[in-house]
Amino acid sequence: MSSWAIVAIVAIAIWGFVEMYKARHGIVTDWAGNETRAPVEDETAKRELEELRERIKVLERIATEGNTLDAAETRRIASEIEKLRDQ
Repeated sequence: MSSWAIVAIVAIAIWGFVEMYKARHGIVTDWAGNETRAPVEDETAKRELEELRERIKVLERIATEGNTLDAAETRRIASEIEKLRDQ
């Protein structure tokens, strides 16, 4: 067997292992030759993201409700009641 045949067999084997690695880890190649990871649908990540979005909504509501005119009026009335209790 010539040395060129051995080199060709080794090159084909290495190419095969590289392609197998890419397939196993979800790496895809587009028409331009760019390699990217295939999007993976992860239900745990989706659920966690939805929970975080709900938490942000609650925090935004808490942060903005304290700055409305109704909240300021409520604080003013509460402070007047406390002043009357002190007298």
